[in-house]
Amino acid sequence: MFPIPWLCSCFFETQILVYLLLFGLAAIAIHTRLRNKHVVFDPRGRAVLITGCDSGFGNQLAHRLLDMGFTVFATCLFPDGEGAQSLITHASPGQVKVIRLDVTSDKEVEQVKQYVQDNLPDKGLWGLVNNAGICTWGMVEWLTIEKFQRFLDVNLLGGIRTTLAFAPLIRKTKGRMVFLSSMSAYVSSMNSIYSLTKAALEKFCDSLRLEMKRFGVKVCIIEPGNYTPATNLQPHENAEKLWDSLPAEAKKIYSKEFIEGATYLVNKTLDDGSKNSYEVVDAIVDTLTSPTPKARYLVANFVEKVLVYLYLWLPTLLFDKILSITY
Repeated sequence: MFPIPWLCSCFFETQILVYLLLFGLAAIAIHTRLRNKHVVFDPRGRAVLITGCDSGFGNQLAHRLLDMGFTVFATCLFPDGEGAQSLITHASPGQVKVIRLDVTSDKEVEQVKQYVQDNLPDKGLWGLVNNAGICTWGMVEWLTIEKFQRFLDVNLLGGIRTTLAFAPLIRKTKGRMVFLSSMSAYVSSMNSIYSLTKAALEKFCDSLRLEMKRFGVKVCIIEPGNYTPATNLQPHENAEKLWDSLPAEAKKIYSKEFIEGATYLVNKTLDDGSKNSYEVVDAIVDTLTSPTPKARYLVANFVEKVLVYLYLWLPTLLFDKILSITY
């Protein structure tokens, strides 16, 4: 057996090394921030492509970037819709390009790529913001495999398609790739189908960030909390309609009263979300303009942040207990 004094000495030395490492990393981060504090970013002549600009964060971000002087390729599922038209009337001629794009279509992604290449401003494509996404909730047994496939195709493969298409253009400018994830990538309860797509997207970004670093391209993830009132990403569910849609086997397991209670809880949670969508837009703008953007931006209220940190640090058994009590 090792002598106790020797063990204590090793433990103490390890602690010192860890503290020195953390102090060094903090000093480097502070030095980098101060060094770049007065760097002025000029958006003129730089283009940003944003997916999902029909409404929500995508539409609001497009308006903000246009006001800053960027050229914006705003892809929309409905280019003749109200959201798309608001961008056209908001910008000066030629500054915004509204394009039809369904991120689940390989053909449409290739068409948009060609259009972007033919219409780039002088400084090229600086940013790609993968914002397009859909949301739903429900117990696993309430959902069909077709619904899982649909969400994977939009929320995960949609972002991968655009990345594969536009990575060469971003690499040329040493620009930015930004992905809209969610705190649901960590905390999942009655939203497995949405959470799994965001968690998978985060792991894709972790690999992409390391691969793109050697080319000077920065990859950033935005993790919003509950901003449903600001985006309407998740509409209210009707308990009666949900009950009618359940498979027969699920109706044997979950009573109608349970469905009504779960629906009430989810709808109330959605209503309690933040209306301050500018907080998320601010974070995305920082990823595009800061000389030292963060790899992850957790944009959430205090309780949501606590839940994420508890998930990361607590034993799973204990965290599950807390989450069960919370819901």
